[in-house]
Amino acid sequence: MTRSPAPVDAPGADVWEGLVTTALLGTDRRTPPGTAPGPDAPAALLDAAAVETVRRRAGLRPARAAGRPQPAPEDPRPALPPAAARRLAMLLTDRPGPSGGGRRGTAPDLTELLPQWLAVANARGFAPPPQVLPALLDAARGRTDLRPAALEFAGPRALWLARLNPDWRFALRATPGGGAALPQLEDEERIQRLWQEGLFAERVALLSALRSREPAAARDLLATTWATERAEDRLMFLDSLRAGLGPDDEPFLEQALADRSRNVRATAAELLSALPGSALAARMAVRAGACVAIDHMRTAQPGGPGVEGEESAGAAKSTPTIAVEAPHECDPGMERDGVVAKAPAGRGERSWWLGQLVEAAPLSTWSRRLGGRMPREIVALPVADEWQGELHAAWCRAAVRQQDAEWSRALLGEPSAPDAGGPGAVSLAERAKLLGTLDAAERAEWVAGFIAAHGLSEAFQLLGVCAVPWAAPLGRAVVDALNIARDAGSYPWSFSGVMGLAERCLDPSEASRLDALLAVPDEPENASPGAGGYWAEAFQRLVTTLRLRAAMTEELGAA
Repeated sequence: MTRSPAPVDAPGADVWEGLVTTALLGTDRRTPPGTAPGPDAPAALLDAAAVETVRRRAGLRPARAAGRPQPAPEDPRPALPPAAARRLAMLLTDRPGPSGGGRRGTAPDLTELLPQWLAVANARGFAPPPQVLPALLDAARGRTDLRPAALEFAGPRALWLARLNPDWRFALRATPGGGAALPQLEDEERIQRLWQEGLFAERVALLSALRSREPAAARDLLATTWATERAEDRLMFLDSLRAGLGPDDEPFLEQALADRSRNVRATAAELLSALPGSALAARMAVRAGACVAIDHMRTAQPGGPGVEGEESAGAAKSTPTIAVEAPHECDPGMERDGVVAKAPAGRGERSWWLGQLVEAAPLSTWSRRLGGRMPREIVALPVADEWQGELHAAWCRAAVRQQDAEWSRALLGEPSAPDAGGPGAVSLAERAKLLGTLDAAERAEWVAGFIAAHGLSEAFQLLGVCAVPWAAPLGRAVVDALNIARDAGSYPWSFSGVMGLAERCLDPSEASRLDALLAVPDEPENASPGAGGYWAEAFQRLVTTLRLRAAMTEELGAA
Protein backbone atom coordinates (compact mmCIF):
# COMPACT_ATOMS: atom_id res chain seq x y z
CA MET A 1 0.00 0.00 0.00
CA THR A 2 1.33 3.41 -0.98
CA ARG A 3 1.49 6.01 1.76
CA SER A 4 0.34 9.50 1.08
CA PRO A 5 2.76 12.10 2.32
CA ALA A 6 1.49 14.51 4.90
CA PRO A 7 0.17 17.72 3.38
CA VAL A 8 2.67 20.53 3.30
CA ASP A 9 0.68 23.36 1.77
CA ALA A 10 0.26 26.67 3.52
CA PRO A 11 1.75 25.81 6.87
CA GLY A 12 0.66 27.87 9.85
CA ALA A 13 2.99 29.22 12.52
CA ASP A 14 1.92 26.47 14.88
CA VAL A 15 2.44 23.49 12.54
CA TRP A 16 5.61 22.33 14.27
CA GLU A 17 4.06 22.69 17.72
CA GLY A 18 1.09 20.63 16.52
CA LEU A 19 3.35 17.84 15.31
CA VAL A 20 5.23 17.82 18.61
CA THR A 21 1.95 17.61 20.53
CA THR A 22 0.82 14.70 18.34
CA ALA A 23 4.07 12.86 19.02
CA LEU A 24 3.68 13.37 22.76
CA LEU A 25 0.06 12.24 22.85
CA GLY A 26 0.55 9.33 20.44
CA THR A 27 -1.07 8.76 17.02
CA ASP A 28 -3.69 6.48 18.57
CA ARG A 29 -5.12 9.54 20.33
CA ARG A 30 -4.35 12.21 17.73
CA THR A 31 -3.32 11.95 14.07
CA PRO A 32 -1.44 14.39 11.85
CA PRO A 33 -3.58 16.70 9.73
CA GLY A 34 -4.95 14.97 6.59
CA THR A 35 -4.16 11.48 7.89
CA ALA A 36 -6.75 8.90 8.88
CA PRO A 37 -6.33 6.94 12.13
CA GLY A 38 -4.73 3.56 11.68
CA PRO A 39 -1.39 1.79 11.34
CA ASP A 40 -0.08 4.32 8.81
CA ALA A 41 -0.46 7.29 11.18
CA PRO A 42 3.00 6.97 12.88
CA ALA A 43 4.80 6.91 9.53
CA ALA A 44 2.72 9.84 8.30
CA LEU A 45 3.73 11.78 11.43
CA LEU A 46 7.42 11.18 10.75
CA ASP A 47 7.00 12.19 7.10
CA ALA A 48 5.26 15.39 8.14
CA ALA A 49 8.00 16.16 10.69
CA ALA A 50 10.70 15.61 8.06
CA VAL A 51 9.00 17.92 5.57
CA GLU A 52 8.42 20.59 8.21
CA THR A 53 12.04 20.36 9.30
CA VAL A 54 13.24 21.07 5.76
CA ARG A 55 10.71 23.91 5.44
CA ARG A 56 11.89 25.48 8.74
CA ARG A 57 15.53 25.31 7.76
CA ALA A 58 14.86 26.67 4.28
CA GLY A 59 12.92 29.55 5.79
CA LEU A 60 15.81 30.85 7.90
CA ARG A 61 17.04 34.21 6.80
CA PRO A 62 20.79 34.54 6.52
CA ALA A 63 22.30 36.45 9.43
CA ARG A 64 25.20 38.84 9.37
CA ALA A 65 28.43 36.93 9.83
CA ALA A 66 29.89 37.35 13.28
CA GLY A 67 33.35 38.78 13.56
CA ARG A 68 36.18 36.44 14.26
CA PRO A 69 37.24 36.30 17.90
CA GLN A 70 40.43 37.97 18.88
CA PRO A 71 43.44 35.62 18.93
CA ALA A 72 44.05 33.81 22.19
CA PRO A 73 46.52 35.65 24.43
CA GLU A 74 50.03 34.35 24.81
CA ASP A 75 50.96 32.48 27.97
CA PRO A 76 54.58 33.39 28.83
CA ARG A 77 55.05 30.55 31.33
CA PRO A 78 57.26 27.58 30.40
CA ALA A 79 55.57 24.52 28.91
CA LEU A 80 55.01 21.38 30.94
CA PRO A 81 57.62 18.65 30.67
CA PRO A 82 56.32 15.93 28.30
CA ALA A 83 55.91 13.31 31.04
CA ALA A 84 53.93 15.76 33.19
CA ALA A 85 51.72 16.68 30.21
CA ARG A 86 50.90 13.01 29.65
CA ARG A 87 50.13 12.61 33.34
CA LEU A 88 47.77 15.58 33.28
CA ALA A 89 45.87 14.13 30.33
CA MET A 90 45.53 10.87 32.25
CA LEU A 91 44.25 12.62 35.37
CA LEU A 92 41.68 14.57 33.37
CA THR A 93 40.31 11.54 31.53
CA ASP A 94 40.06 9.19 34.51
CA ARG A 95 36.49 8.18 35.31
CA PRO A 96 36.63 5.88 38.33
CA GLY A 97 33.83 3.38 38.70
CA PRO A 98 32.64 1.73 41.91
CA SER A 99 34.25 -1.57 42.82
CA GLY A 100 32.21 -4.59 43.68
CA GLY A 101 30.35 -4.38 46.97
CA GLY A 102 31.04 -0.66 47.22
CA ARG A 103 34.77 -1.25 47.83
CA ARG A 104 37.27 1.01 46.13
CA GLY A 105 39.78 -1.65 45.12
CA THR A 106 43.54 -1.16 45.04
CA ALA A 107 43.76 1.32 42.15
CA PRO A 108 44.44 4.98 43.08
CA ASP A 109 41.65 7.50 42.62
CA LEU A 110 43.24 9.77 40.03
CA THR A 111 40.56 12.46 40.33
CA GLU A 112 41.60 13.00 43.95
CA LEU A 113 45.22 13.48 42.87
CA LEU A 114 44.39 16.26 40.41
CA PRO A 115 44.27 19.03 43.09
CA GLN A 116 47.73 18.07 44.33
CA TRP A 117 49.11 17.90 40.79
CA LEU A 118 47.74 21.37 40.09
CA ALA A 119 49.24 22.75 43.32
CA VAL A 120 52.72 21.53 42.38
CA ALA A 121 52.39 22.70 38.77
CA ASN A 122 51.30 26.16 39.92
CA ALA A 123 54.12 26.36 42.44
CA ARG A 124 56.61 25.65 39.67
CA GLY A 125 55.05 28.09 37.24
CA PHE A 126 54.19 25.85 34.30
CA ALA A 127 51.67 26.59 31.54
CA PRO A 128 49.21 23.92 30.33
CA PRO A 129 49.22 22.42 26.83
CA PRO A 130 46.45 24.26 24.90
CA GLN A 131 44.74 21.01 23.90
CA VAL A 132 43.94 20.06 27.52
CA LEU A 133 42.25 23.36 28.39
CA PRO A 134 38.70 22.21 27.48
CA ALA A 135 39.01 19.10 29.66
CA LEU A 136 40.53 21.15 32.47
CA LEU A 137 37.66 23.66 32.34
CA ASP A 138 35.12 20.82 32.25
CA ALA A 139 36.74 19.32 35.37
CA ALA A 140 36.65 22.68 37.16
CA ARG A 141 33.04 23.20 36.12
CA GLY A 142 32.04 20.01 37.93
CA ARG A 143 34.14 20.62 41.07
CA THR A 144 34.04 24.00 42.75
CA ASP A 145 36.89 22.98 45.08
CA LEU A 146 39.11 22.59 42.02
CA ARG A 147 38.38 25.95 40.44
CA PRO A 148 40.95 28.29 42.04
CA ALA A 149 43.93 26.03 41.29
CA ALA A 150 42.59 24.98 37.87
CA LEU A 151 41.99 28.56 36.74
CA GLU A 152 45.40 29.68 38.00
CA PHE A 153 47.03 26.89 36.01
CA ALA A 154 44.85 27.44 32.92
CA GLY A 155 45.94 31.07 32.80
CA PRO A 156 44.71 33.80 30.42
CA ARG A 157 43.59 31.39 27.71
CA ALA A 158 40.94 29.94 30.01
CA LEU A 159 39.22 33.33 30.14
CA TRP A 160 39.47 33.61 26.34
CA LEU A 161 37.73 30.24 25.99
CA ALA A 162 35.15 31.09 28.66
CA ARG A 163 33.96 34.06 26.61
CA LEU A 164 33.26 31.70 23.70
CA ASN A 165 31.51 28.85 25.54
CA PRO A 166 28.64 29.52 27.98
CA ASP A 167 29.41 26.26 29.81
CA TRP A 168 32.63 27.81 31.07
CA ARG A 169 31.28 31.18 32.14
CA PHE A 170 32.03 30.23 35.75
CA ALA A 171 35.65 31.10 34.95
CA LEU A 172 34.65 34.71 34.31
CA ARG A 173 32.64 34.87 37.53
CA ALA A 174 35.48 33.33 39.53
CA THR A 175 38.03 35.80 38.19
CA PRO A 176 38.19 39.24 39.81
CA GLY A 177 36.57 41.75 37.53
CA GLY A 178 35.09 39.01 35.33
CA GLY A 179 38.42 38.62 33.60
CA ALA A 180 38.59 42.26 32.58
CA ALA A 181 41.95 43.95 32.72
CA LEU A 182 42.28 46.27 35.69
CA PRO A 183 43.97 49.63 35.31
CA GLN A 184 47.47 50.14 36.55
CA LEU A 185 47.35 51.23 40.17
CA GLU A 186 49.34 54.33 39.24
CA ASP A 187 46.66 55.43 36.75
CA GLU A 188 44.47 57.49 39.10
CA GLU A 189 42.16 58.75 36.36
CA ARG A 190 41.27 55.25 35.12
CA ILE A 191 40.90 54.00 38.69
CA GLN A 192 38.41 56.74 39.46
CA ARG A 193 36.47 56.08 36.25
CA LEU A 194 36.28 52.33 36.88
CA TRP A 195 35.25 52.91 40.48
CA GLN A 196 32.49 55.28 39.44
CA GLU A 197 31.25 53.47 36.33
CA GLY A 198 32.41 49.83 36.52
CA LEU A 199 30.39 46.71 37.16
CA PHE A 200 30.19 45.51 40.73
CA ALA A 201 32.66 42.64 40.16
CA GLU A 202 35.12 45.05 38.57
CA ARG A 203 34.82 47.43 41.50
CA VAL A 204 35.38 44.65 44.04
CA ALA A 205 38.43 43.48 42.09
CA LEU A 206 39.78 47.01 41.89
CA LEU A 207 39.32 47.62 45.60
CA SER A 208 40.97 44.29 46.49
CA ALA A 209 43.93 44.94 44.18
CA LEU A 210 44.42 48.45 45.51
CA ARG A 211 44.08 47.27 49.10
CA SER A 212 46.85 44.72 48.63
CA ARG A 213 49.22 47.46 47.43
CA GLU A 214 48.08 50.66 49.11
CA PRO A 215 45.65 49.99 51.99
CA ALA A 216 45.06 53.68 52.75
CA ALA A 217 44.31 54.52 49.09
CA ALA A 218 41.76 51.70 48.90
CA ARG A 219 40.03 52.89 52.05
CA ASP A 220 39.96 56.48 50.80
CA LEU A 221 38.50 55.34 47.47
CA LEU A 222 35.74 53.45 49.26
CA ALA A 223 34.96 56.48 51.41
CA THR A 224 34.22 58.62 48.33
CA THR A 225 31.06 56.62 47.49
CA TRP A 226 30.28 54.91 50.80
CA ALA A 227 27.14 56.91 51.57
CA THR A 228 25.52 56.10 48.20
CA GLU A 229 26.33 52.38 48.01
CA ARG A 230 23.69 49.68 48.47
CA ALA A 231 23.77 47.86 51.81
CA GLU A 232 24.80 44.52 50.29
CA ASP A 233 27.57 46.27 48.35
CA ARG A 234 28.79 48.12 51.43
CA LEU A 235 29.07 44.77 53.19
CA MET A 236 31.22 43.27 50.42
CA PHE A 237 33.40 46.36 50.17
CA LEU A 238 33.88 46.48 53.93
CA ASP A 239 34.92 42.84 53.95
CA SER A 240 37.78 43.70 51.59
CA LEU A 241 39.36 45.78 54.38
CA ARG A 242 40.33 42.57 56.20
CA ALA A 243 43.45 42.47 54.05
CA GLY A 244 46.01 44.81 55.55
CA LEU A 245 43.74 45.74 58.47
CA GLY A 246 45.49 48.22 60.75
CA PRO A 247 45.02 51.06 63.23
CA ASP A 248 44.61 53.61 60.44
CA ASP A 249 41.34 51.94 59.47
CA GLU A 250 39.75 52.61 62.87
CA PRO A 251 38.11 56.00 62.11
CA PHE A 252 36.38 54.63 59.01
CA LEU A 253 35.22 51.50 60.85
CA GLU A 254 33.98 53.54 63.80
CA GLN A 255 31.87 55.52 61.36
CA ALA A 256 30.51 52.26 59.93
CA LEU A 257 29.27 51.28 63.41
CA ALA A 258 26.43 53.77 62.84
CA ASP A 259 25.49 52.23 59.47
CA ARG A 260 21.79 51.61 58.81
CA SER A 261 22.51 47.95 57.91
CA ARG A 262 22.86 45.57 60.83
CA ASN A 263 25.19 43.29 58.86
CA VAL A 264 27.48 46.19 58.03
CA ARG A 265 27.56 47.24 61.69
CA ALA A 266 28.37 43.70 62.78
CA THR A 267 31.22 43.38 60.29
CA ALA A 268 32.67 46.75 61.30
CA ALA A 269 32.53 45.72 64.96
CA GLU A 270 34.24 42.41 64.18
CA LEU A 271 37.06 44.18 62.36
CA LEU A 272 37.50 46.70 65.15
CA SER A 273 37.62 43.97 67.78
CA ALA A 274 40.48 42.38 65.79
CA LEU A 275 42.45 45.60 66.47
CA PRO A 276 43.40 45.22 70.15
CA GLY A 277 44.25 48.92 70.42
CA SER A 278 40.95 50.21 69.04
CA ALA A 279 38.47 52.23 71.07
CA LEU A 280 35.83 49.54 70.52
CA ALA A 281 38.19 46.88 71.90
CA ALA A 282 38.75 49.10 74.96
CA ARG A 283 34.99 49.51 75.46
CA MET A 284 34.48 45.78 75.18
CA ALA A 285 37.33 45.17 77.64
CA VAL A 286 35.58 47.37 80.21
CA ARG A 287 32.24 45.62 79.70
CA ALA A 288 33.70 42.11 79.75
CA GLY A 289 35.94 42.92 82.72
CA ALA A 290 32.91 43.99 84.72
CA CYS A 291 31.46 40.50 84.21
CA VAL A 292 34.51 38.37 85.07
CA ALA A 293 36.65 38.60 88.19
CA ILE A 294 38.57 36.57 90.76
CA ASP A 295 36.44 35.68 93.77
CA HIS A 296 38.87 35.35 96.67
CA MET A 297 36.06 34.51 99.05
CA ARG A 298 35.20 31.40 97.08
CA THR A 299 37.99 28.86 96.55
CA ALA A 300 38.16 25.46 95.00
CA GLN A 301 39.65 22.74 97.20
CA PRO A 302 41.93 20.11 95.69
CA GLY A 303 39.84 17.12 94.75
CA GLY A 304 36.52 18.76 95.56
CA PRO A 305 34.04 21.46 94.48
CA GLY A 306 34.33 25.09 95.44
CA VAL A 307 33.47 26.04 99.04
CA GLU A 308 32.69 29.35 100.67
CA GLY A 309 35.05 31.10 103.06
CA GLU A 310 38.50 30.14 104.25
CA GLU A 311 40.30 26.93 103.48
CA SER A 312 38.81 23.89 105.19
CA ALA A 313 40.80 22.28 107.91
CA GLY A 314 43.61 20.07 106.61
CA ALA A 315 43.57 21.41 103.07
CA ALA A 316 47.09 22.13 101.97
CA LYS A 317 46.21 24.70 99.36
CA SER A 318 43.18 26.40 97.85
CA THR A 319 42.73 27.76 94.33
CA PRO A 320 41.01 31.07 93.58
CA THR A 321 37.83 30.81 91.55
CA ILE A 322 36.64 32.91 88.63
CA ALA A 323 33.26 34.44 89.30
CA VAL A 324 30.99 35.45 86.41
CA GLU A 325 28.13 37.96 86.49
CA ALA A 326 26.62 38.07 83.01
CA PRO A 327 25.02 41.32 81.73
CA HIS A 328 21.41 41.90 82.77
CA GLU A 329 20.60 43.95 79.67
CA CYS A 330 21.90 44.78 76.20
CA ASP A 331 22.01 48.57 76.16
CA PRO A 332 22.17 50.73 73.00
CA GLY A 333 25.91 51.20 73.38
CA MET A 334 26.46 47.45 73.30
CA GLU A 335 24.27 47.12 70.24
CA ARG A 336 26.15 49.91 68.47
CA ASP A 337 29.39 48.04 69.15
CA GLY A 338 28.09 44.92 67.45
CA VAL A 339 26.42 42.95 70.23
CA VAL A 340 23.35 41.19 68.84
CA ALA A 341 20.55 41.64 71.34
CA LYS A 342 18.25 38.78 70.32
CA ALA A 343 19.58 35.40 71.40
CA PRO A 344 19.14 32.32 69.17
CA ALA A 345 16.38 29.88 70.03
CA GLY A 346 17.25 27.80 73.06
CA ARG A 347 20.00 30.13 74.22
CA GLY A 348 19.78 32.29 77.34
CA GLU A 349 20.03 36.03 76.72
CA ARG A 350 22.57 36.74 79.44
CA SER A 351 24.97 33.99 78.37
CA TRP A 352 24.56 35.11 74.75
CA TRP A 353 25.52 38.70 75.62
CA LEU A 354 28.42 37.56 77.83
CA GLY A 355 29.90 35.42 75.06
CA GLN A 356 29.87 38.32 72.62
CA LEU A 357 31.54 40.70 75.07
CA VAL A 358 34.31 38.27 75.99
CA GLU A 359 34.89 37.32 72.36
CA ALA A 360 35.37 40.97 71.35
CA ALA A 361 37.58 41.98 74.30
CA PRO A 362 41.37 41.96 73.78
CA LEU A 363 42.84 38.84 75.36
CA SER A 364 45.45 41.03 77.08
CA THR A 365 42.57 42.23 79.26
CA TRP A 366 42.51 39.06 81.28
CA SER A 367 46.06 39.00 82.60
CA ARG A 368 45.54 42.49 84.06
CA ARG A 369 42.05 41.68 85.27
CA LEU A 370 42.86 38.29 86.81
CA GLY A 371 45.88 39.01 88.99
CA GLY A 372 48.67 39.09 86.40
CA ARG A 373 48.25 35.41 85.55
CA MET A 374 49.41 33.95 82.25
CA PRO A 375 46.89 32.37 79.85
CA ARG A 376 47.62 28.79 80.97
CA GLU A 377 47.10 29.79 84.59
CA ILE A 378 43.86 31.63 83.77
CA VAL A 379 42.42 28.75 81.80
CA ALA A 380 43.29 26.31 84.61
CA LEU A 381 41.27 28.29 87.19
CA PRO A 382 37.87 26.85 88.15
CA VAL A 383 34.86 28.90 87.13
CA ALA A 384 31.91 29.19 89.52
CA ASP A 385 28.26 28.46 88.83
CA GLU A 386 28.72 26.40 85.66
CA TRP A 387 29.91 29.35 83.59
CA GLN A 388 33.15 27.61 82.52
CA GLY A 389 31.85 26.25 79.20
CA GLU A 390 30.49 29.63 78.10
CA LEU A 391 33.56 31.57 79.22
CA HIS A 392 36.08 29.21 77.67
CA ALA A 393 34.15 28.97 74.42
CA ALA A 394 34.23 32.78 74.14
CA TRP A 395 37.98 32.79 74.82
CA CYS A 396 38.38 30.21 72.03
CA ARG A 397 36.60 32.48 69.56
CA ALA A 398 38.67 35.46 70.73
CA ALA A 399 41.93 33.53 70.29
CA VAL A 400 40.96 32.63 66.72
CA ARG A 401 39.79 36.16 65.87
CA GLN A 402 42.92 37.76 67.32
CA GLN A 403 45.23 34.96 66.07
CA ASP A 404 46.73 34.62 69.54
CA ALA A 405 48.89 31.48 69.61
CA GLU A 406 49.62 31.65 73.35
CA TRP A 407 45.95 31.63 74.27
CA SER A 408 45.30 28.90 71.71
CA ARG A 409 47.93 26.69 73.35
CA ALA A 410 46.39 27.30 76.75
CA LEU A 411 42.88 26.46 75.58
CA LEU A 412 43.98 23.39 73.63
CA GLY A 413 45.87 22.01 76.61
CA GLU A 414 47.95 18.86 76.29
CA PRO A 415 46.84 16.54 73.48
CA SER A 416 47.00 13.60 75.87
CA ALA A 417 44.56 15.17 78.37
CA PRO A 418 41.61 12.97 79.38
CA ASP A 419 38.89 13.06 76.75
CA ALA A 420 41.27 15.28 74.73
CA GLY A 421 39.03 18.17 75.61
CA GLY A 422 41.74 20.38 76.96
CA PRO A 423 40.90 22.80 79.71
CA GLY A 424 38.92 25.08 77.41
CA ALA A 425 38.09 23.65 73.97
CA VAL A 426 34.63 22.15 74.05
CA SER A 427 34.32 20.78 70.52
CA LEU A 428 36.43 19.37 67.73
CA ALA A 429 35.48 22.33 65.56
CA GLU A 430 36.89 24.76 68.14
CA ARG A 431 40.08 22.74 68.51
CA ALA A 432 40.56 22.75 64.74
CA LYS A 433 40.18 26.54 64.64
CA LEU A 434 42.60 27.01 67.55
CA LEU A 435 45.15 24.80 65.81
CA GLY A 436 44.91 27.12 62.82
CA THR A 437 46.58 29.88 64.85
CA LEU A 438 49.72 27.77 65.39
CA ASP A 439 52.55 27.30 62.91
CA ALA A 440 52.49 24.17 60.75
CA ALA A 441 55.10 22.23 62.73
CA GLU A 442 53.47 22.84 66.11
CA ARG A 443 50.04 22.04 64.67
CA ALA A 444 51.26 18.69 63.32
CA GLU A 445 53.00 17.85 66.59
CA TRP A 446 49.83 18.51 68.62
CA VAL A 447 47.62 16.41 66.33
CA ALA A 448 50.19 13.59 66.38
CA GLY A 449 50.05 13.60 70.19
CA PHE A 450 46.25 13.59 70.05
CA ILE A 451 46.22 10.55 67.75
CA ALA A 452 48.80 8.70 69.84
CA ALA A 453 46.68 9.19 72.96
CA HIS A 454 43.16 8.85 71.56
CA GLY A 455 43.37 7.13 68.19
CA LEU A 456 41.79 8.19 64.94
CA SER A 457 38.10 8.11 65.81
CA GLU A 458 37.94 11.88 66.42
CA ALA A 459 41.00 13.01 64.50
CA PHE A 460 39.55 13.49 61.01
CA GLN A 461 38.57 17.14 61.51
CA LEU A 462 41.91 17.95 63.13
CA LEU A 463 43.89 16.32 60.33
CA GLY A 464 42.12 18.58 57.86
CA VAL A 465 43.86 21.70 59.22
CA CYS A 466 47.38 20.25 59.02
CA ALA A 467 49.76 21.31 56.26
CA VAL A 468 50.29 18.93 53.34
CA PRO A 469 52.36 16.82 53.10
CA TRP A 470 52.04 15.84 56.74
CA ALA A 471 55.17 16.29 58.82
CA ALA A 472 57.01 13.07 59.69
CA PRO A 473 55.74 12.78 63.32
CA LEU A 474 52.13 13.21 62.20
CA GLY A 475 52.51 10.75 59.32
CA ARG A 476 53.98 8.14 61.65
CA ALA A 477 51.19 8.66 64.17
CA VAL A 478 48.52 8.15 61.51
CA VAL A 479 50.16 5.00 60.11
CA ASP A 480 50.69 3.56 63.60
CA ALA A 481 47.05 4.22 64.54
CA LEU A 482 45.84 2.57 61.32
CA ASN A 483 48.08 -0.41 62.02
CA ILE A 484 46.68 -0.73 65.56
CA ALA A 485 43.13 -0.61 64.21
CA ARG A 486 44.04 -3.25 61.62
CA ASP A 487 45.59 -5.61 64.19
CA ALA A 488 42.57 -5.20 66.45
CA GLY A 489 40.21 -6.25 63.66
CA SER A 490 38.33 -2.96 63.95
CA TYR A 491 35.44 -2.26 61.62
CA PRO A 492 37.50 -1.10 58.63
CA TRP A 493 35.00 1.10 56.80
CA SER A 494 34.89 3.53 59.73
CA PHE A 495 38.48 4.51 58.84
CA SER A 496 37.86 5.07 55.14
CA GLY A 497 37.83 8.89 55.57
CA VAL A 498 41.21 8.92 57.32
CA MET A 499 42.59 6.49 54.76
CA GLY A 500 41.44 8.80 51.96
CA LEU A 501 43.15 11.74 53.67
CA ALA A 502 46.33 9.70 54.08
CA GLU A 503 46.38 8.97 50.34
CA ARG A 504 46.40 12.71 49.63
CA CYS A 505 48.40 14.02 52.59
CA LEU A 506 51.01 11.48 53.71
CA ASP A 507 54.54 12.24 52.60
CA PRO A 508 55.32 9.85 49.73
CA SER A 509 58.50 8.85 51.55
CA GLU A 510 56.30 6.94 54.01
CA ALA A 511 55.47 4.33 51.34
CA SER A 512 58.39 2.06 52.26
CA ARG A 513 57.16 1.85 55.87
CA LEU A 514 53.83 0.47 54.66
CA ASP A 515 55.12 -2.52 52.72
CA ALA A 516 54.83 -4.73 55.81
CA LEU A 517 51.09 -3.98 56.02
CA LEU A 518 50.16 -5.25 52.56
CA ALA A 519 49.56 -8.87 53.57
CA VAL A 520 46.12 -10.00 54.73
CA PRO A 521 46.35 -10.14 58.54
CA ASP A 522 45.03 -12.92 60.74
CA GLU A 523 41.59 -11.88 61.94
CA PRO A 524 40.85 -11.98 65.69
CA GLU A 525 37.73 -13.81 66.77
CA ASN A 526 35.81 -10.61 67.33
CA ALA A 527 36.94 -8.97 64.09
CA SER A 528 34.46 -7.68 61.51
CA PRO A 529 33.91 -10.27 58.74
CA GLY A 530 36.25 -9.64 55.86
CA ALA A 531 38.14 -6.90 57.71
CA GLY A 532 41.57 -8.39 57.00
CA GLY A 533 41.04 -8.39 53.26
CA TYR A 534 39.75 -4.85 53.31
CA TRP A 535 42.75 -3.58 55.29
CA ALA A 536 45.21 -5.27 52.93
CA GLU A 537 43.38 -3.78 49.94
CA ALA A 538 43.29 -0.31 51.51
CA PHE A 539 47.00 -0.36 52.38
CA GLN A 540 47.84 -1.57 48.87
CA ARG A 541 45.92 1.38 47.42
CA LEU A 542 47.64 3.76 49.86
CA VAL A 543 51.13 2.52 48.89
CA THR A 544 50.33 2.67 45.17
CA THR A 545 48.94 6.20 45.53
CA LEU A 546 51.98 7.44 47.47
CA ARG A 547 54.35 6.10 44.84
CA LEU A 548 52.25 7.64 42.10
CA ARG A 549 52.39 11.00 43.87
CA ALA A 550 56.18 10.71 44.11
CA ALA A 551 56.34 10.02 40.37
CA MET A 552 54.06 13.01 39.64
CA THR A 553 56.29 15.34 41.63
CA GLU A 554 59.40 14.03 39.89
CA GLU A 555 57.79 14.53 36.47
CA LEU A 556 56.94 18.14 37.30
CA GLY A 557 60.52 18.72 38.37
CA ALA A 558 61.98 17.47 35.12
CA ALA A 559 63.59 19.95 32.76
